[in-house]
Amino acid sequence: MSRAAVARLSKSHLAHNFAEAERRAGSAEVYAVVKADAYGHGLVPTAQVLACAGAKHFAVACLEEAEALRAAGRNESVLLLEGAVDRDELERALQLDLDLVFHTLDQVDDLAVLAGRGLDHRALMRTWLKLDTGMNRLGFSALELRHAWSRLMQLLAPATPGMMSHLANADADICGQPGTLTATQLLRFNQAVASVHARTTSLCNSAGLLRELRCDSWMRPGIMLYGISPLADTCAQDLELRPVMTFESRVIAVREVGAGDGVGYASTWRAPVRSRIAVIAAGYGDGYPRYAPNGTPVLVNGHKAALVGRVSMDMLTVDVTSLPKVARGDKVVLWGQGLPAEQVAQHAGTIAYALLCGVTNRVRREWHD
Repeated sequence: MSRAAVARLSKSHLAHNFAEAERRAGSAEVYAVVKADAYGHGLVPTAQVLACAGAKHFAVACLEEAEALRAAGRNESVLLLEGAVDRDELERALQLDLDLVFHTLDQVDDLAVLAGRGLDHRALMRTWLKLDTGMNRLGFSALELRHAWSRLMQLLAPATPGMMSHLANADADICGQPGTLTATQLLRFNQAVASVHARTTSLCNSAGLLRELRCDSWMRPGIMLYGISPLADTCAQDLELRPVMTFESRVIAVREVGAGDGVGYASTWRAPVRSRIAVIAAGYGDGYPRYAPNGTPVLVNGHKAALVGRVSMDMLTVDVTSLPKVARGDKVVLWGQGLPAEQVAQHAGTIAYALLCGVTNRVRREWHD
């Protein structure tokens, strides 16, 4: 008998969300971001579903993810978002025919060395120069830009690189509102694009796309593909997005506890009155956050109940005193259809991204419809 905890994944919802991203992107091309094991959904099967839905371009964080896509027979273009970490990795990336990001002069130097050895670097389909517009993570400074751009142009001629940056605060900033970091980044990006006459640009992640920052020829939606809103002021349903993952388990026991009795490690919750407690087969060993507090919502047979007691490795406990018909074997939704991951994340003091990516390998992924 397999473990009760399962992540049910909807092909139709993923295809719907991708279609919504394409609709919002308009004439721009779309890199479907499938990094971090497709945000916990499974890299290769997610890419296959997206390809069937019309995706022609994927984006990953590291070389291993790109290699996994190529090994699975995926011949769509694949963007290596972090670029190559060293010269050997750059050579392998060229062999895999990846789209590459350059964000340091060392990476440009590595390309020059490989070109000097006769490696066919001009086979690169798309190359991006990344500018730091205010996130202060990766990218060339405005002062470094012209030198880096000139060197890449020489190495890639007659092809030309695109200009890329990344939004740091589009999830919270209101589009067009002056004085925000997003407005500053947009201004810096457009100035840089104009200064080198870049014809291909990519700035918008999911938040930028949903904020309708129409400044790109290439968009990079990630979390929205999985049915999660990246916007602090908007839920996924309002954005016409549908949850792809529903994290489910089952009730494995129902217990009666007396008034004042503690439940779980350290008795962090005590029953105010005589109560019925459902024990659920899911815990932090499955990726449910250990730090989720008392009161975090759970759906039992479609009805809301509250988490009580500390989450343990394999089990969590829920107060079902108001749901007298709950019994062993009943279905539990931890997040997903009917219970947005954003809502659970808010209770747990985290973000939905972390919930999805945190689901562990012992949880079965089951694609349906």
